[in-house]
Amino acid sequence: MRKLAVTELGRIDVEQFKSSRKLPLTIILDDVRSLYNVGSVFRTSDAFRVERIILCGITATPQNSLVEIHKTALGAEESVEWLYSDDCVSVVKELNEKGYVTVAVEQVEGSDKLDSFSVEPGRSYALVLGNEVKGVNQKVVDICQKCLEIPQYGTKHSLNVSVTAGLVIWEFYKQLKDLL
Repeated sequence: MRKLAVTELGRIDVEQFKSSRKLPLTIILDDVRSLYNVGSVFRTSDAFRVERIILCGITATPQNSLVEIHKTALGAEESVEWLYSDDCVSVVKELNEKGYVTVAVEQVEGSDKLDSFSVEPGRSYALVLGNEVKGVNQKVVDICQKCLEIPQYGTKHSLNVSVTAGLVIWEFYKQLKDLL
């Protein structure tokens, strides 16, 4: 087997990305501290054509932390639409009103497990991912329509937020890829 060169991958450019169909999926990062995690979520969101990212609270934005975010995003901060809000609760309430299915990715009583979660075609989703230590704020969990949990079977009780984003975005992509 021969590794493919970047020029052989047939990737679209930034302008083509911006005008392409996207997954009906918005990622909300609430109080994510690590600029490298933010950059990684941008890169994964680009790879699977996520609609947009909303950065909330203390989460850094590309314009304020370009070097660190760019180091892991590798330019995806230019292709993926993003917005900033200081208040995640307001963002989730607004998306609820617009008909999005709002989903906190968190370990809670009665959560849906990722391996048995079914995405409804025709619906738009917003996934909330929280702080690396505290997770999704309880006030945000309270107003989300669903909670989604990644089953884990080792000794640790959590995954890195960018790894979590990758797993959940991949699952949504698998179920919605025919829309692209």
